[in-house]
Amino acid sequence: MNRSDQLVALIRTFVPAVVGLLIAALAKINATVDNDALAALVDAVFIGGYYTVVRFLEARWPALGVLLGIPRQPSYPSSADQD
Repeated sequence: MNRSDQLVALIRTFVPAVVGLLIAALAKINATVDNDALAALVDAVFIGGYYTVVRFLEARWPALGVLLGIPRQPSYPSSADQD
């Protein structure tokens, strides 16, 4: 994987994490979550949910990849290319 693909992969990892945390924070505004582990679980569910929904939408409408921070997927060389 070249540097450009590495940057694309990082962007497409961090953007869903930030968006998921923002959505989780909004969902918890009127809720009191006293347990840190439960709060972390809620965050993880929103991050994973956001990423999953966007990936499914991106498969149908590739332009929606922008919701992951950049509208293109990184390219990964096949194992035959690495020999």
